[in-house]
Amino acid sequence: MNAPVPTPNVTSAALDSELAALERKQASLIAHVRALRAANEALRRDLAAANARNQTLAARVAEARERLDVLLSRMPEAAE
Repeated sequence: MNAPVPTPNVTSAALDSELAALERKQASLIAHVRALRAANEALRRDLAAANARNQTLAARVAEARERLDVLLSRMPEAAE
């Protein structure tokens, strides 16, 4: 035989209060998720810009290295 499960004495006002608190928490969570998504998107844009800048700088370094190699090849050898 199963014993009956006692039900807590919960009033409508208590349920309304708990539901209101849950709705506030849900609204806060939704706001945080939206803020995090916006921040994530901004970080993705910043990363893409940094990667593009890095590629540009790497190309400039490679060009400078080539020019230096050409200049060094034109220099006379040092006498020992």
